[in-house]
Amino acid sequence: MGDTIFAQATPPGLSAIAVVRLSGPDAIRALETLCGRAITPRSATLTDLRSACDSRWLDRALVLSFVAPASFTGENSAEIQCHGGRAVVASILRELAAMPGLRPAEAGEFTRRALLNGRLDLTQVEALSDLLSAETELQHRQAATGLSGRLAGRAQFWREHLLGCQAQVEATIDFSDEGIVSDFAKLSAEIASVREDMAAALAASSWTERIRDGFVVALIGPPNGGKSTLLNAIAGRDVALTSHIPGTTRDVIEVSMDLDGLSVTMLDTAGLRDTDDDLELHGVDRAHQRAISAHRRVFVLEPDCEPSHLGISVEPRDILISSKSDTGQTHPRAELAVSGLTGQNLDRLLRAIRDSLSDGITPNGLVQSARQKQAVAGAIGSLRDAEDLIVGDGEEALVAEALARAVSDLDALVGRTDVEAMLDQLFAKFCIGK
Repeated sequence: MGDTIFAQATPPGLSAIAVVRLSGPDAIRALETLCGRAITPRSATLTDLRSACDSRWLDRALVLSFVAPASFTGENSAEIQCHGGRAVVASILRELAAMPGLRPAEAGEFTRRALLNGRLDLTQVEALSDLLSAETELQHRQAATGLSGRLAGRAQFWREHLLGCQAQVEATIDFSDEGIVSDFAKLSAEIASVREDMAAALAASSWTERIRDGFVVALIGPPNGGKSTLLNAIAGRDVALTSHIPGTTRDVIEVSMDLDGLSVTMLDTAGLRDTDDDLELHGVDRAHQRAISAHRRVFVLEPDCEPSHLGISVEPRDILISSKSDTGQTHPRAELAVSGLTGQNLDRLLRAIRDSLSDGITPNGLVQSARQKQAVAGAIGSLRDAEDLIVGDGEEALVAEALARAVSDLDALVGRTDVEAMLDQLFAKFCIGK
């Protein structure tokens, strides 16, 4: 990391303000070259920017500098807040590219340097990625919990206790000839306490991945039952073709929405029935597949429709509605009578879906990503091995090895070990200026 990187940190295009970031040993020198003057660190300065080649005026900008290690990346850093015209930004980037020792940043490179310099741990980097892509309030709150560093703090607590346990076991091994013996009953109790704390954190985070990725809700029912009209009413626009002809919908139509903080994809599926039309039959098969994998299903029923005839069994979590309440007729098993045509009870339906999906959800779970869950689960498994070995009078060396594996999983959790290949994939999702 001996070179200095730079990038536009704001989206390209016409805007009032654009931000250009620099990080590396020559960041402050490069900034002061553009400004033609010294810049006081950590103090916003309004100044003219000029070309280093011919003193040509580039822009009047607000600039800041940060001396290592007190910066986002832990390196000398600088920021230029200039006017957002394309030509202005392009001229500044050209000047920086012409300076020796400077190069354009790669995707996520600023954050990667923050990680490598100890300004962020891996769990915070993952949370930052989630924060940048958050589209709902719950996703935002969950990402903020991850960015706070609470998981890394808890992992450090677990790690210190396990290192203490490991030291006790290894002391027994190294100094057995001096009569040093560990209290394995007390040691087992301490290991169990740490394992139970890990398991509680893992259990409390059962919904975190779903909050991030969103939920899928499928509208299912017979042909011409009002599903497409209902989806159009929910979306507030014509996303699905509607017709009085049965079998009009032959593919799965998706609408993404923010349902009071939950990211939800609503599916309009082909009407479920027996048919000789090969194309419609393919749509019916896809409807069955998506209905089975959906997190919630809304059975859209006409008064004379029997759910058992649809080929999909009704489960307790499913929502049954009458689809054409404007006709004055309802299904006897329907929980709610809804009309996509008039909008009657549409708000109640959406509230019922939201309440069903959010039951038990908390956005404050510490363990949030699949990678984090795998690391914590791995540590829990190793601690169980250690406890079993102690109960079975296993060799101290094997107990120490099991504890070492648990510590290694915690190190991987926060990014201390074995994460280089994963980092390339993670940072590829970041924008260039982050």
